[in-house]
Formats: sequence, C-alpha cells, structure tokens
Amino acid sequence: MATPVAEVDVDVPLVRALLRDQHPDLAELPLEVAAAGWDNVIVRLGDLLAVRLPRREAAATLIEHEQRWLPEIAQRVAAIVPVPDPVRIGRPALGYPWSWSVVRWLPGTPVGVGTGGVHVAEALAAFVGLLHVPAPEDAPVNPVRAVPLATRSDAVVTRLDAEEVPRARELAAVWRAAAALPAYAGPPVWVHGDLHPFNVLVEEAPSGGTRLAAVVDFGDLTAGDPAVDLATAWLTLDREARRAFRAHVAADDDTWERARGWAVSIASALSLSDDRTFRAAARRAIDAVLDG
Repeated sequence: MATPVAEVDVDVPLVRALLRDQHPDLAELPLEVAAAGWDNVIVRLGDLLAVRLPRREAAATLIEHEQRWLPEIAQRVAAIVPVPDPVRIGRPALGYPWSWSVVRWLPGTPVGVGTGGVHVAEALAAFVGLLHVPAPEDAPVNPVRAVPLATRSDAVVTRLDAEEVPRARELAAVWRAAAALPAYAGPPVWVHGDLHPFNVLVEEAPSGGTRLAAVVDFGDLTAGDPAVDLATAWLTLDREARRAFRAHVAADDDTWERARGWAVSIASALSLSDDRTFRAAARRAIDAVLDG
C-alpha cells in the first residue's frame, strides 16, 4: 500500500512564507522538515514548536478537527501525557489551500518497531481512562474507526486476501469471530482512533527503562467504540505490558475481543505499507495477536 502522493509540496520556504504572512513573530525561528507522513508534514520550528500541515486534501478536515477539539482533550489528559494541541492556527494563503497548525514539539521517539514495557502500558491505560468519556453530539464522524466491526468486514477481508499480509488466514479467523460479536452498545466515547506504535512516543525514565512521553496524531479522532484504542495492547506493547494494560483498563471480554479485531485491521493495513518499518511493526503486532 503506497503512501499517497502529496497533492501540495510542503517545504521550508513555503512554511516560512506562511509564518511571515500570519505569525511573523515566529517566522525567523529555525525550520527543519521532521517528518512527512500519510497525511501531514511536520516541520520543526525552533526548539519548542512544530508546524503541522496537510499534504493532501483528505487530511484537511482532520486538521480542522484537531484545531477544534484537541485543546479540550489536552486538558483532559494532561495529568498523564502531553498531546500536540495547537498553540496557533494557520489559514489558507499564498497558494497553500488548507488550514494548518503550530503545535508544541513534544519529547520522545516513537515506539515504532519496538514494544512498550509495563510503565508505558500503565500510562497508556491511564490515558485511555481519561480520554474515553462520552463525547458531544457534534464530535467528528469517522467511518473507518470506532464503528461496528461488521461495517468494516468487506475492506478487512479483502485486504487479508492479499498474499502480502503475513498469516492472513489466521488473522481472518480472528477478524470474523470479533466481527460476529454484538456491536458496542454504550454511549459514543472519545477515541484517539489510531493508537499504533508510531503515534506513541516514549523516552528514557530517570529510574531506568522507558516511560510514555507523548501521544500524537489525532487525525482519526472520533467518538464511538473504545475498543479501537484498546487494540494498542497488541500493536504497541510486549506480552508482560499487555497483561498490565488489561489489568488497568476496565473492559469486558467482548470489548477485548473487538479490540483484538481492531488490532487485526490496523496491523494488516500497516503490513501493506511501502515503509519497511511499518511492515516490521505490523509483523510483530500480528504475531502478538495470534500467539498471545
């Protein structure tokens, strides 16, 4: 699954021009492209800030969702972990067609192809505990996250039919069992929606080991079934940490099985990436789903 082609080339001269036009007090700080992902480009701005800009139209609305809702969510989870809430808002200008944000530069490195340990698991459990509260009626709608699993079956089963997905037949059995469970019937709660190991940042703890440093990329933010975020147990954590996470999250057996289904969905999508680190993380998560 190839990374989508950028519809607008985002580079340092463009970002500096946008800052000079709208936030001139920030415009002379050093700029460096830090990441170019599926949807957005992140440009580091000085030591403390970053600029987050959509690289394709499909991400433009997602940035606006973050601008509307992340300040509130940042306050809700602040006791546990920082998130990249906007500190300045940018608007279309100078030929750049979408809204953009200046956010805090957060510490840490992505879990990525590694795994989070027990301390990370306990902090993630506390994070979702604070996040997973009933959302307002005008929360963003996301048709591919936190929805009933059965509505995603055609897409997931088609993906698993591809030879490139490791252990696809085994994953399909797990998916079908999870999708056959009763759908979530509780109030729609806030969910991150994409809590995989490249959106979970960790740093070295003073006492040794690693600790949760930040949770980033709330582009899939929506309201619905909390199980989608609990999939991080398989996507991000090692076996011992997974046990700790489950011990600290109040969820029934059906919710955990739906979460396992979401892990199948997200890991199988990552496994088709053209980025080898995504594929490596996907393989580790697939083995975690199937081998415990």
